Amino acid sequence: MNRTNPAELHASDMHTSSVRSKDGTVIAYHSLGQGPGLIILGGALSNGSNYLRLAAALSHDHTVHVVERRGRPGSGEPRQDHSIEDESADLAAVAAGTGASVVFGHSFGGLVTLETARRFPLFDEVYVYEPGVSLHGSIPVGWIDGYQRRLVRGDRLGAFAEMVKHSGFSPRFISMMPVWYLRLVLRVALGRRWAAMSELLETNVVEHRIVAALDAPDAERFSTIAAHTVLLGGAKSPPALTGRLLDELAAAIPRSTVEVLPGMDHIAPETHPQRVAAAVRANRTSPASVSAPA
Repeated sequence: MNRTNPAELHASDMHTSSVRSKDGTVIAYHSLGQGPGLIILGGALSNGSNYLRLAAALSHDHTVHVVERRGRPGSGEPRQDHSIEDESADLAAVAAGTGASVVFGHSFGGLVTLETARRFPLFDEVYVYEPGVSLHGSIPVGWIDGYQRRLVRGDRLGAFAEMVKHSGFSPRFISMMPVWYLRLVLRVALGRRWAAMSELLETNVVEHRIVAALDAPDAERFSTIAAHTVLLGGAKSPPALTGRLLDELAAAIPRSTVEVLPGMDHIAPETHPQRVAAAVRANRTSPASVSAPA
């Protein structure tokens, strides 16, 4: 097959399909490549399009299906009482529609991936990059009220700044900035990405409330995952997203391994897709893992 360079990915290289979830909500996904099916499930404040370069990097060995989760282009909106059960049903519907038995989840998508894998025996292999699993309050959500007040006032960039300032994961110098100044910094730093992120600010609250609702003192609930599970992280990420979290998950999940990628941070699946794809290939248990890009 042709080896697609992620930098040269065109609309003609993929096609978009959809399935209906258990509650009838339409869930869209983009497919490209050839080979065994692999699903990519992205994080909060990201669309499926943010993961197309990762999909292209993995498409040498797989038919990759990039999900547009609820609230994203082509998919339905979250229900008023949206829950992890809805998210898991959405992923299960894509797995049933594509026949894919391998899944990669990033951040909130990693949480959904693990929660789905522990509920349903759908996957042979599970890959998660810094899943949004909160253990003993490791993911702060105290910023939500201030964030929502700013959304109501129409201060969308200020709402995002509120989250960045109080998330607990930003460098100290960022958390010390007043919101008005941080808003200006983020406007420059985000550039063209802001338009797409801004559309997901309400969905971001819904998803972080799910994270908070699932906070637990330990990772024992994931001990029912039977799939080969690879827990990935970045060495430049905050410790709460890598070290202790990945170790606790690995202790709970029977067939699991941990790999922390040097020089990578939390958004590496979007910004350094080749590095993340290489880690996936290196940990594959099926014959597809022997193939590598030319």
